[in-house]
Amino acid sequence: MLISSSRLIGSPVLSLHIGGQIAQVTSEIIDPNDLKIIALNVDGPQTGDGEHGDILDVRSIREYSTLGMIIDSIDDLVSEEDVIKIAKVLALNFSLIGLTVKTKKGTKLGKIVDYTFDTETFSVMQLIVKRPVIKSIIDPELTIGRSEIKEVNDYEVIVKDEEDKIRKKATKQDFIPNFVNPFREGTFATSDIETKELE
Repeated sequence: MLISSSRLIGSPVLSLHIGGQIAQVTSEIIDPNDLKIIALNVDGPQTGDGEHGDILDVRSIREYSTLGMIIDSIDDLVSEEDVIKIAKVLALNFSLIGLTVKTKKGTKLGKIVDYTFDTETFSVMQLIVKRPVIKSIIDPELTIGRSEIKEVNDYEVIVKDEEDKIRKKATKQDFIPNFVNPFREGTFATSDIETKELE
């Protein structure tokens, strides 16, 4: 399931051991090397008093549902010093939101205002980019798929395709209609409608 990062913030963290909520998500920790959410900063009455509250490694999440994130117990929450990899990524102070998106040729596409991620793998799947003022009149937002991303650094995301190709892929629909349009030509004649009404 794909959800947006904006829905992630404030999500409840539920403990099977307690049978209820123990915290809520305050922010995400993204590894810029592979664009995956590796952990979540969480806070609540039972969490630690550190600068970031406690940290929930996404590998401890049993299920992500409409109710929130389900874990075994509060013991799954750790401090940033407990996990070396998480501490290293935290030290980078990396955030996707606000980064500039450019093509390889240097064309500025806009700034990231949101992104979607897969709740199974916690991989960032799409970037939602707000267009520059002039271009936003025609196309206010651009959706860039993970496969289009070439490079990520502290200030910008470089995408490998040209702007028009990205827009075409973002707007491509895989939807297959599963209904019959009664008004489609050849479905039935007008006389059939009149007959049914008279009956």
